Amino acid sequence: MRVTRERAAANRQKILDAAGTLFRQHGFDGIGVADIMKRAGLTHGGFYGHFPSKDRLAAETCASVPGNDSWIEKVAGSARPTFEAVVRGYLSPRHRDDPGHGCLFAALGSDVVRQPRTVRRAFTEGLRSRVDGLGKLLQGRSAAARREKALATMAGLVGALMLARAVDDSKLSDEILKAGAATFGRS
Repeated sequence: MRVTRERAAANRQKILDAAGTLFRQHGFDGIGVADIMKRAGLTHGGFYGHFPSKDRLAAETCASVPGNDSWIEKVAGSARPTFEAVVRGYLSPRHRDDPGHGCLFAALGSDVVRQPRTVRRAFTEGLRSRVDGLGKLLQGRSAAARREKALATMAGLVGALMLARAVDDSKLSDEILKAGAATFGRS
């Protein structure tokens, strides 16, 4: 039975969505194509009709990270976000406790260094987009100063979220989120 272009596009998006969640939960190497296809509700054999390899899927998953404005609005929970609201939303228990739907950079940052160049390139471009979006919310004497603050803030947010997820002490995890929000939330 022949699949329409619309159905093929929808199936491809299902695969990307499933992969995005599963890669964030298990890492790039912690999940296989069969499990991704199962989560997408598709057969394993159909994978290669959409992607030539798992590496290509990983690269496209990184490339499909929400852009600068949409991630900011999502994290802040507002169509008119402030810098402080983005920081508070990013370093929230809700974000910490849902890595499958949270920040790709915090979930896969330490994993991406072992991936092929195509995956690293897509990850890099996604990060650039996020930093640019964050920089638009900042006040500063120059574009260079705003960019430096955005880079440092993004690095701090990702690091704080990674540590808050990594520790096995819930009180310490909450302290990390709170300290990060207090430190990085100043614009």
